[in-house]
Amino acid sequence: MTLSCDIANPNLAGKGVKRINWAFDEMPVLRGISERFAAERPLQGLRISGCLHITTETANLARTLQAGGADVVLCASNPLSTQDDVAAALVNECQIAVFAVRGEDNERYYRHIHRVLDHNPVITLDDGADLVSEMHQHRRELLANILGSTEETTTGVIRLRAMAADAALEVPVVAVNDAMTKHLFDNRYGTGQSTLDGVIRATNILLAGKNFSVVGYGWCGRGIAMRARGMGAKVIVCEVEPLRALEAAMDGFQVMPLMTASAISDFVITATGDKHILDHSHFEVMKDGCVIANSGHFNVEINIPALEKLAVGKHRPRPSVDEYKLQDGRRIRLLAEGRLVNLAAAEGHPAAVMDMSFANQALTVEWLAGHGAGLSHEVHRVPQMIDQQIAALKLKSMGIDIDVLTLEQHRYLASWREGT
Repeated sequence: MTLSCDIANPNLAGKGVKRINWAFDEMPVLRGISERFAAERPLQGLRISGCLHITTETANLARTLQAGGADVVLCASNPLSTQDDVAAALVNECQIAVFAVRGEDNERYYRHIHRVLDHNPVITLDDGADLVSEMHQHRRELLANILGSTEETTTGVIRLRAMAADAALEVPVVAVNDAMTKHLFDNRYGTGQSTLDGVIRATNILLAGKNFSVVGYGWCGRGIAMRARGMGAKVIVCEVEPLRALEAAMDGFQVMPLMTASAISDFVITATGDKHILDHSHFEVMKDGCVIANSGHFNVEINIPALEKLAVGKHRPRPSVDEYKLQDGRRIRLLAEGRLVNLAAAEGHPAAVMDMSFANQALTVEWLAGHGAGLSHEVHRVPQMIDQQIAALKLKSMGIDIDVLTLEQHRYLASWREGT
């Protein structure tokens, strides 16, 4: 059977299969779910459309859903995050339709989104909420058939909660990003390691001894700051929320306004989910050679048009590095065109941490298949039983045993009568 698809090079499939299988070795929780799905077929006949980063880890999620009986199609959730060999392997070896090409322009990106919506899905998987947004704005005829959607990332959850607050959300969505086994590990340890990986691959500049500013101290920012400190950098945190700023200070980081940090930083990494965090005024005071990058989902955190306007010259000294020369001779080095640096300049999160994130996706899809029809049109949390199950399975895969409460201890915690 010849699948309808749009990929860069079908001949890359062999390489893609090897890398997908390599990643699966690091995903024991998802492997176990895949085996159960293959035996029970809980998703039999369900049409599932996903707008996700087309990586080795995502391929294993798609294979797991397929093992459960789902009819899966995928497009990319970012123009620079697609791994073309993985896309080829999914099409040629797994018979999963993929519409994703690394480096695709904006028009092709949205055309691909509409191709996966043409699948008439009953469940959607999103990473950034572009799929749900397009359905609500341009494909409203599909909304009535949707049992539910899942959302993978902080930026997408923010968008979806804004939709719900405006009474504009017309399908139930489960915020997979907010599962404890997702954001405590994927956002912190995954983003921390993969962001540093992207920065180092792109620049090959030593981090030790450098002033390294992290803008935003959410779970992703925490992970980036922690890993940068581990590399010997002098880490600065910039925040707008007092509680997070206080936490960063008590975690031992310097905390200061972004304008102050911009003047002394060798690296500035944004991780906020907001727009124009680095702007014209910051570029005007940056040191010569400052490296700027974004680890948030969309490429709006750095005001690239403002940087283009300030620059008198631009060239690409290395892959994934654009060096802008300013009027006074200073150079500002932008990584990965301002897109999420961990996927655009590296391979994204390690498979071992995505194991939990995509286990959440798989089990939430199974839960939506049975419960989606009765859910209200708002952003829901992942059921706690799923979170706890994934944590227990991950511990087991790591060979870690933990204690259990005795009956007496359970009774004590449930009682208010016994005191001092």
